[in-house]
Amino acid sequence: MRILPYTDALAPAFRAINEAWIADMFVLEPHDAAVLANPREHIVDRGGTILFAALDDGTVVGTGALMPTAPGRVELTKMGVLAAARGTGAGAALLAALIDAARRMPGIETLYLLTNHRCAAAIHLYQKAGFVHDAAIMARHGGDYARCDVAMRLPLDASAK
Repeated sequence: MRILPYTDALAPAFRAINEAWIADMFVLEPHDAAVLANPREHIVDRGGTILFAALDDGTVVGTGALMPTAPGRVELTKMGVLAAARGTGAGAALLAALIDAARRMPGIETLYLLTNHRCAAAIHLYQKAGFVHDAAIMARHGGDYARCDVAMRLPLDASAK
């Protein structure tokens, strides 16, 4: 599994992978549509990061993003793996690379994510990586998506661990 950085040429894969998992389980919300239509504007140009998981032959099978939302905070968002590639380790490799990228972002203390209890496999993956459920994150950001009923965080600064 290779981890690739964002390029505008990969923007269609970012959109397609995310539209597939969101539409399969939920409804594409206006915020989703805006971010997926222009990931450079909504994520990269605001200091965020988008990464891709690719097979050795270069086929992109997963993606995820880090989107700064407030000073010291970044949201792990738009993470998905194509159905055909689930169980290959793509999600774990992608999550590890995104956590590493978040740790390198200056001034970031908390990495958080918003999800739904129906995404049980993803929640298990996040817990294995050290994410914990967080009521304060839920209260602050849970309303960002109608589908959100789970909020988790991973403190990134040494004093918060």
